[in-house]
Amino acid sequence: MSVTSGGGCGSGSCCADGDAAEFGEALYNAEQRGELPEAAALASLGCGNPTAVAELREGETVLDLGSGGGIDVILSAKRVGPTGTAYGLDMTDEMLALAQQNAREARVTNVHFLKGLIEDIPLPAASIDVVISNCVINLSTDKAAVLTEIARVLKPGGRIGVSDVVADDRLTPAQRAERGSHVGCIAGALSREEYVAGLTAAGFEDVSVEFTHEVADGMHGAIVKAVRAESAFPHAQPAARVGCC
Repeated sequence: MSVTSGGGCGSGSCCADGDAAEFGEALYNAEQRGELPEAAALASLGCGNPTAVAELREGETVLDLGSGGGIDVILSAKRVGPTGTAYGLDMTDEMLALAQQNAREARVTNVHFLKGLIEDIPLPAASIDVVISNCVINLSTDKAAVLTEIARVLKPGGRIGVSDVVADDRLTPAQRAERGSHVGCIAGALSREEYVAGLTAAGFEDVSVEFTHEVADGMHGAIVKAVRAESAFPHAQPAARVGCC
């Protein structure tokens, strides 16, 4: 996880104020941490472990949005094996350099790190099997664009396995913003209902949003899964700008 155009998680101001058991390297088991250079594990500021839920398969092509120090890219590269590929997308030169160094230390070669925004992914349409992300989509100020871009780069039948911060449906945008004073990056989080609606509008099916742990009153770490409908493009319309999108 790192920053996107909409927030400052990569600086440590976003998630580092939360409970250590709720964010970062503590959400990866000892075996996974053992596969990583220490710098990669320490650079994780995520709210979940998307590689644990994405059900990666050998030979697949994976994209991590907001890849930060590269922890999820490295783990993904190991899961998909030498016949697969793992991409990491980040907007900061500092994090890209750190990720590349961590990948070299981990001795994984089937990785590529790209500079760009998650609202404008620099990859061709229908080129990715799986999109993962760790506590980054909630930071974007244009979540509709993010969801539409994810659908664009996924192959028909491709899937997402995302960890994110998601609000209870009962919370208003103003109430979510109030919680942002406790943990900075949760202020712009979508509600569960908004997440489902946004993914459906972007051309996804089999959408699920499962809460895993509470990070503030009414705000949760969550696992988000969905499958890109076979007919999603070119017929799909841009995702509806629901809630705070």
